[in-house]
Amino acid sequence: MYKSRNLIIIFIGILIIAILLGAYLFQTTKNQQIIPQLNNQETNTTAVSTVAEDLEIPWSVAFLPDGRMLVTERPGRVRMISKVGQLNPSPIATISEVKHIGEGGLLGIAIHPEFAGNQYVYLYYTYSNTGNNTLNKVVRFKFENDQLINDKVIVDSIPGAANHNGGRIKFGPDNFLYITTGDAQEPSQAQDINSLAGKILRVTDEGKTASGNPFDNLVYSYGHRNPQGLAWDKDGRLWATEHGRSGVQSGLDEINLIEAGKNYGWPEIQGNGEYEVQDHQRFDGRAGALQGLHRGLRSWRLPLLRGRVLRPQRSQRGDQRAGFV
Repeated sequence: MYKSRNLIIIFIGILIIAILLGAYLFQTTKNQQIIPQLNNQETNTTAVSTVAEDLEIPWSVAFLPDGRMLVTERPGRVRMISKVGQLNPSPIATISEVKHIGEGGLLGIAIHPEFAGNQYVYLYYTYSNTGNNTLNKVVRFKFENDQLINDKVIVDSIPGAANHNGGRIKFGPDNFLYITTGDAQEPSQAQDINSLAGKILRVTDEGKTASGNPFDNLVYSYGHRNPQGLAWDKDGRLWATEHGRSGVQSGLDEINLIEAGKNYGWPEIQGNGEYEVQDHQRFDGRAGALQGLHRGLRSWRLPLLRGRVLRPQRSQRGDQRAGFV
């Protein structure tokens, strides 16, 4: 009798463990299915090739109308690559003012929508103006004789730090310039609509407030940690990638559908997490559920509009000199 009772208890214990394990595996599989998978045909037709190499911390790429590429190197140089992948040995610009610190330096680059008529190129970079402070700004140049000349600051004094500088700049379908900024390691700034930190900004090509901005200033959306990718889909909707944590607690990266005036939650909300909203708070941004899409190391750009993905990659030497694939 005693032995039979023990067998029954053991059987019930095994059954409970099996049920719990099954529930865990089901939830794990469900979470993994959040990230879309390519079918076999798409996988087999995807080719990766090196376009150019021997670049030092390449950060952003812009295509000229003739097919040549302009590439920013974070230490402060702009390089040009021909249509056949030949790297010009001499930079077309070296920005001596660039402060290369941590994740800061020469970051985004954008070509004016009417480049054929005005030859304008825009750069986003980190600098200091007083003592050892750290800021970011957007500067417009003119591309002439394969050089960048006639610099003009259009957006200045964006808070900066060794990390969380944002830095992506792109012209949208509305011909306004969109600028991603990080929280400059001061998370509370992301919730202040009068601060330029932790935002997506929307400005004219002269750096003025774009018509229709929700707060009558440069801010388009807020509550961002460190957004670094921008792209518009075929319906004209704006999407942004946002870096989550790095290091031991790496994760909580986001893909967000960006809408004017929306609050994307940082620092109260990370990833697709939930937060108990107080009466005076409003967190209404659409945080993406694609957890772990990137770790803040290799996926820097959201490739919705191009058939090819350009990503920095480490060289075989293991250092940070890299090419684009």
